[in-house]
Amino acid sequence: MPDNVLVALDGSPLAERALMYALETFPKATITTIYVINPIDSVIDVEAGGLPVAEDWYDTAQERATAIHTTATDLAADHDIVLDTVTEVGKPAREILDYAADNGIDQIVMGSHGRSGLDRTFLGSVAETVTRRAQIPVTIIG
Repeated sequence: MPDNVLVALDGSPLAERALMYALETFPKATITTIYVINPIDSVIDVEAGGLPVAEDWYDTAQERATAIHTTATDLAADHDIVLDTVTEVGKPAREILDYAADNGIDQIVMGSHGRSGLDRTFLGSVAETVTRRAQIPVTIIG
């Protein structure tokens, strides 16, 4: 059984299922959730929403991260588990892999595909990249 599990969150139902899987399967592990703010998503949002969106994109992304981590923390509390949470900025697959490598993670759990920004177009691209490049086991929840 892994000692340190990283669960990638993006606010999608599959990410929530991945968290539930980790909570139920690895109850004795230290579980950390990671949410990655992808600046590429902000470019798309700015193109669609104009200058007002451009001025507030980072604050909005941070608020979304906080909301996602709060939901995760509440779900973990229902299982009497305390989560560690982290928010990174960058390309999601790279940030997930870097965090795992730098922090002694020995298992990654994530949904098979997300629902935001370009990830909608390339379903599963983050999960596929993490699975191909990870040096540790990755569990994909579909």
